[in-house]
Amino acid sequence: MSLCTSFAIGLIFGLGLLISGMSNPAKVLTFLDIAGRWEPTLMIVMIGAISIASIGFALAKKRSHSLLKLPIYLPQQSAVDKRLIGGSVIFGIGWGIAGICPGPAIVLLGASAPQALWFVAAMALGMLIFELFSRWQVRRALQRDASQR
Repeated sequence: MSLCTSFAIGLIFGLGLLISGMSNPAKVLTFLDIAGRWEPTLMIVMIGAISIASIGFALAKKRSHSLLKLPIYLPQQSAVDKRLIGGSVIFGIGWGIAGICPGPAIVLLGASAPQALWFVAAMALGMLIFELFSRWQVRRALQRDASQR
């Protein structure tokens, strides 16, 4: 994908987050507060996004290349496992506490929002810890296999 295409797609996505209110932590937190002063308008944003993505995935499954003539890579794994559930729980807890998730955090960085800087730093640290833990697990499994031979 060319830099111009990537920039245009990122710009459209960022504008969508801003216009819809998904980058406003206060709006997100009121959406997540179903027992209090729930504000359901972000559900329309999610329904729209899921609908468009579903159509995109359905079309992508029927093709081997995108409209830009690039190969299409779809997820191979569809099983719901402990790792998926654990990651979803951690993501939900973080979103519920901060009112920010990764996409809107990048948009908020561009707006020089101080909470975005802290959020992105913590997110990067979490990614680093995950990567180090994953590598440690692989090394441990390889050592265990080698010792059993």
